[in-house]
Amino acid sequence: MDDELRQVRISANHATGTVVMDGRDISKSVAGYELRQVAGQPAQLVLFLSRLVKDDFEGLAHVVVGDPPDPGPSAAAFLGALDAGELERQVLSRHDLMDGGPNELTRAMLRLLQEWALGQWSQEAAGGVPQ
Repeated sequence: MDDELRQVRISANHATGTVVMDGRDISKSVAGYELRQVAGQPAQLVLFLSRLVKDDFEGLAHVVVGDPPDPGPSAAAFLGALDAGELERQVLSRHDLMDGGPNELTRAMLRLLQEWALGQWSQEAAGGVPQ
């Protein structure tokens, strides 16, 4: 991480945006960004560089140049922490997900896993935290 604070201006609209650092438009070099700030601290800007960018990068936020995270390890940890019996019980009790169509059980499990991953489950319905 660069400890030097840099002047940053981000203008985002519906389809496009611009990222200007130290007065220079670097939008064509940026594939995406994340901006975080904790109260009382300088902002932290994570830039995801375009695949076209090699090693030249010139750039008041702390700037971190990173790669998009690999969701595989997090997904594997989430799935490994689940109780298969609880998943089966919850899916079979979710009649709103059962429509009689092809692969209904698998589709219902995937929907429930998505809800759990997003924290959209209730302790009463799930019998507690998914284990």
